[in-house]
Amino acid sequence: MLFSPRYQIHTGLQHSIIRPRQPNCLPLDQVTLPQKLQEAGYATHMVGKWHLGFYKKECLPTRRGFDTYFGSLTGSVDYYTYDSCDGPGLCGYDLHEGETVAWGRGGKYSTHLYTQRVRKILATHDPRQPIFIFLSFQAVHTPLQSPKEYIYQYRDMGNVARRKYAAMVSVVDEAVRNVTYALRKYGYYQNSVIVFSTDNGGQPFAGGSNWPLRGRKGTYWEGGIRGVGFVHSPLLRRRRKVSRALVHITDWYPTLVGLAGGNVSASDGLDGYDVWPAISEGKESPRREILHNIDPLYNHAKHGSWQDGFRLWNTAVQASIRSGDWKLLTGDPGYGDWIPPQTLADFPGSWWNLERRTDIRKSLWLFNITGDPYERYDLSSQRPDVVKELLARLAHYNRTAIPVRYPAEDPRANPELNGGAWGPWAGDDEEDSWDSVYQKKSKLKKKKCKICKLTSFFRKLNTGIMSNKI
Repeated sequence: MLFSPRYQIHTGLQHSIIRPRQPNCLPLDQVTLPQKLQEAGYATHMVGKWHLGFYKKECLPTRRGFDTYFGSLTGSVDYYTYDSCDGPGLCGYDLHEGETVAWGRGGKYSTHLYTQRVRKILATHDPRQPIFIFLSFQAVHTPLQSPKEYIYQYRDMGNVARRKYAAMVSVVDEAVRNVTYALRKYGYYQNSVIVFSTDNGGQPFAGGSNWPLRGRKGTYWEGGIRGVGFVHSPLLRRRRKVSRALVHITDWYPTLVGLAGGNVSASDGLDGYDVWPAISEGKESPRREILHNIDPLYNHAKHGSWQDGFRLWNTAVQASIRSGDWKLLTGDPGYGDWIPPQTLADFPGSWWNLERRTDIRKSLWLFNITGDPYERYDLSSQRPDVVKELLARLAHYNRTAIPVRYPAEDPRANPELNGGAWGPWAGDDEEDSWDSVYQKKSKLKKKKCKICKLTSFFRKLNTGIMSNKI
């Protein structure tokens, strides 16, 4: 994740997302990126979507390294009213200024509101003091909402979702321009680095498109994990270049701390690398491998087994790893179709079936991802040597994993019990019990027990997430 230099398996957050009512957040023992930048003398500000947990005040952005915060704590809110729902009848207001609810600020489109706040920060800050701003737009997450004047230019698009999505992207484009203009106007630009990046693949049935990549948001296929972005800075030595260097989100932590003159060490538990020379100078990336994830709680593949994994790995477990040109997937990687751009009014329509996958009985895939980024040619049967090597790497990483933190939802989180808004509900002195809960469930695995019921629940939950019903 961006604020931690560690893989998900080293944070306990390797399963799903943090739900609004879960007593969970980014582990408090981990030093975050903004905390490291504060140590280096930076002023730190965050504007936008947090979504790293908020059940305790200790979890809030202003307790995790940001001097100021303005935005929403949950994963999805209305772009105008800032209402956020976590199921029928479980809705609350979610716009916060620091550690208090920002009542009465609704009505302004969030992309505009957040851009306006960033410009205000830049206008009032002394450019001689270093500053880090994390601007986390809601856009282009659902719900699909945009000011009407941006939709008009796409009126000829037959597909309504695609039309709204395009309008939302245009608002983001304008926001990036306005922030860049503010950097120039207030004297920051010549010594600035702008990093723009997506956080996951698109949701095809909600306006997005990953074509011709396979899969979608929430899957381990390239359409779900391959992000697009750019780095813009006068400090770049090579400009207007396309970098094909292997870069993972954990790399931004050591890269940005290094640029800021801060220090990172082995004690920080680094899984990331400083990739600035690869980005700025075109040098070879120090990264050779990416553990995309290992999720032991995701519903196991029916046709997976230790035998299929050469007794090195249970291929029923959802996992994926990239090493050099090779990418291995095991278990159920998620929805694996190739989905053409939804330009027609009646999309998906019957023609979509032309790209439906046919290997649903499998539990192991190997691709030369450099030569086959669309993941159409499974080479697992032809290259068992590579399969064994990557399965052994998964087993190695799994030995270093910490228990999953995915606690049951807490009824005290209901906004109705907290003044009608989402926010912290547990005391900072309350003891957490993720590990004990996980261990108890593991002991009951052979019975028709809680973990069995949870597996069914997670499957339904994942389906809901994929279809944007929650």
